[in-house]
Amino acid sequence: MTCKWLLVLALACGSVHATPPDQEEHQAPLSHERLTEILAERGLGANLQSMGESVASNTSDLISTAMGMIGIPYRFGGTNAETGFDCSGFVRAIYQEAVGHVLPRNAREQAKATQKIDKKDLKPGDLVFFNTMRRAFSHVGIYVGNGQFIHAPRRGKSVRVESMNSKYWSKRFNGARRVDVALSQPQAINTSISPIQP
Repeated sequence: MTCKWLLVLALACGSVHATPPDQEEHQAPLSHERLTEILAERGLGANLQSMGESVASNTSDLISTAMGMIGIPYRFGGTNAETGFDCSGFVRAIYQEAVGHVLPRNAREQAKATQKIDKKDLKPGDLVFFNTMRRAFSHVGIYVGNGQFIHAPRRGKSVRVESMNSKYWSKRFNGARRVDVALSQPQAINTSISPIQP
């Protein structure tokens, strides 16, 4: 969490500042309190808090939208609730409807367009991929938490939640990816800020 917060801070500040070599040993690292104070002085604390709230809201909307589709039948090539979904059509429709982010149309391209993460780092809203057709990334679903994912499984079935730990799915797990919804909803951040001084 601290690493992510510092990355957001660095991006929010909009400038890179290197200490001149003759001053390096005299610079003390910023304390958390001083960093918070500097952010508040520059009006950035509220931006960071609102970005965090936006991410939480997006995830909640995403999972709620996906859960609302339980029972919709599988349809090969399907991309909407009226006619049914295939796996990648389901994922694409949920992201587009819930957070306005348009993903590629097929599972393999969705994997390429998103950020690789470790299975242990899965969070609700992340994509999970499986090898169900003797090729990598042939099936995709949305992680909902507690080892569960929601997906459009196959012909004759409907959108449903299943355990990734079941023998069938754990054996076929290919990888996890995170969608950067910030790309579809840019936050306005003042980048004309001077370097931070302790």
